[in-house]
Amino acid sequence: MKKYLIGLFAILLFFSANIFAQETEQDTLSSDQWEAMMTDLRAQKESLTQELNSLQAEVNNLKNTNVQDYSDCMSELYAMVGATQSDVNNFENAVSQLESNINMKEGPKADRQKDLDALKMNKISALPQFYDRVQNMQRALDNWIEAPKEVDYTVVKGDCLWNIAKKKDFYGNGFAWPNIYKANRDKIKNPDLIYPKQVFTIPKLTDEEKAKYDKIRRNYKPAPVQ
Repeated sequence: MKKYLIGLFAILLFFSANIFAQETEQDTLSSDQWEAMMTDLRAQKESLTQELNSLQAEVNNLKNTNVQDYSDCMSELYAMVGATQSDVNNFENAVSQLESNINMKEGPKADRQKDLDALKMNKISALPQFYDRVQNMQRALDNWIEAPKEVDYTVVKGDCLWNIAKKKDFYGNGFAWPNIYKANRDKIKNPDLIYPKQVFTIPKLTDEEKAKYDKIRRNYKPAPVQ
């Protein structure tokens, strides 16, 4: 605002100087031309003077306005949701942790939804600093497609547990075949004997199981050919 006022004042000075310059040059203009120019410049000066006075009045009003301190505003806002600064800090930590869990897709997804629902139930979630973040987490959960814990597979001719486990749709590692065997002991009497049209449950590997079978594959050394 101050810069704007200074700019207007400078323009007024310019017009005053311009009027003076025009007066010194009146001899080169006709009387009618000079009168028309002076009338126009005076009108512009009057308009700018009025605008300057109006802005100065606004500045004075702003100076007299009692602006509430930011911390007082936030305290009133916290009071509206029945929270203290400590409550807000704890809520911030909970939101940040859940954001990380959702972004990393640390399932189960249903548990993360329960965590988010609990945050939504808290009135603190309505504060401006949290509202958008809570809504964004819900959108992320809605777009989170969770892989099923297990799928069914129908045996075809030529299959064996090793080849099934090695399929990219499942484990991509033949050494993980015992996982299929253990999940289907009621259907498999001998792991070397399976039959077409049998339906096996293929459970999802845990991170620990995946690491174990990956290590076995890396360390495996085939027997030398005789």
